[in-house]
Amino acid sequence: MTQPSPNQPSRSLSGRTALITGAASGIGRAIAEQFVQDGAAVVAVDRDEERLGKVCADLGATPLVLDLSDTAALPDAIAAVAPTVDILVNNAGIQHVERIEDFPIGTFETILKIMLTAPFVLTRAVLPGMYERGWGRIVNISSAHGRRASPYKSAYVTAKHGLEGLSKVIALEGAGKGVTSNCINPGYVRTPLVEKQIADQAAVHGLPEDEVLAKVILTSSPVKRLIEPAEVAAAAAFLCSPASASMTGSQIVLDGGWGAR
Repeated sequence: MTQPSPNQPSRSLSGRTALITGAASGIGRAIAEQFVQDGAAVVAVDRDEERLGKVCADLGATPLVLDLSDTAALPDAIAAVAPTVDILVNNAGIQHVERIEDFPIGTFETILKIMLTAPFVLTRAVLPGMYERGWGRIVNISSAHGRRASPYKSAYVTAKHGLEGLSKVIALEGAGKGVTSNCINPGYVRTPLVEKQIADQAAVHGLPEDEVLAKVILTSSPVKRLIEPAEVAAAAAFLCSPASASMTGSQIVLDGGWGAR
């Protein structure tokens, strides 16, 4: 049997529809690109209409402009596409770095809406169609911070820990219906979000930005480099492949050895 070249798409997701949040840049864009290469019809979600439009034009994906913090509006906003979704990638996220005593309550609540409530609402909307077809994949882009904490990131750490719990509940409820749910837990990925964190951490620690990567961001990581978005996309593709059919309620950890300490 002839095997596909590593440089050619496998088309393993032909006939599948994937909805990916935070798809206009970073990890979300990389996953969208990987899934298109693998034959999926991709619905790309983001609040940045201009950037999302450019990404979808490049990839041949369908844009869906949504503000995930408006969780009350989400069910109606995705009602037309939800029954067709075979793969849901909950990726969208934001970050705010500040001491708990100074952390704005509104910002805390917004981060939880985008990174925890929205994944619940979207999952709730797509599960009936997945159950009806007897196949579905929920891929939750968690973080090394879904497994451990860091100071000054109370909302982000809380949201990621909550996403881990939600993912496991989905896995248990979907196990007999052909639906798997797993988390990917990357360390620091080369994305606009991390670039902003570098600037924020520089302000918090009083360091020049060029020193933050080595002295703060990667200080606990044995592998001293940022993770590339394509690495996370490859993990997402694996979770949608036949090889992962018995993997659910679990994690793929890409943290450069951070968790081994």
